[in-house]
Amino acid sequence: MTETAITIALSKGRILDETIPLLKEAGIEFVDDISKSRKLVFPSTDPNVRLLIIRATDVPTYVQYGGADLGVTGKDVLMEHGGDGLYEPLDLNIARCRLMTAGVKGQPAPRGRLRVATKFVNLARRYYAAQGRQADIIKLYGAMELAPILGLADEIVDIVDTGNTLKANGLEPRDLIENISTRLVANRASMKMKHDLLQPIIEKMGAAVEARRTVPA
Repeated sequence: MTETAITIALSKGRILDETIPLLKEAGIEFVDDISKSRKLVFPSTDPNVRLLIIRATDVPTYVQYGGADLGVTGKDVLMEHGGDGLYEPLDLNIARCRLMTAGVKGQPAPRGRLRVATKFVNLARRYYAAQGRQADIIKLYGAMELAPILGLADEIVDIVDTGNTLKANGLEPRDLIENISTRLVANRASMKMKHDLLQPIIEKMGAAVEARRTVPA
């Protein structure tokens, strides 16, 4: 590994699966079989690049504080994190979904103060404040759908893909907060100090994204 090596932080799960082909277009592939490894740091076919596989929620922090030069994570995570110290040069247009409010089907939200369950605490607080609604935010890490069913909350703020999970639990989507896709982010200092190494990766991944947009259905 050279002194000018680049570190790219990748999100686990669906985002990783959809990022791998875009990295390949930039000449970056995993050397190891990641499905059979418990490692978190991997070499790549580009001797200047190493790859991290971490939680999506941790990617902005690693990039912001210089643990990684580039990162791949969802717009929802960036909105919750705040994006301080990060450039966002590219929308990868993968793992698309919606960030929405939701509640019990056929049961409108109360007009007064709301109780809202979510893992997106900062984002939800900003959203309801912008709507002029008073809301008590309850942080949960999963199974958001239970909160309205059990009377813990009036609404939830969560990611909606097909909406099937909401429907199966007697909930319905309400207001769209943001259309979400996966973004490539960069450390500000790295963009200055390693610009000649980072810019070709960004451009090649951008070209791969654009090529996908122009492929006939």
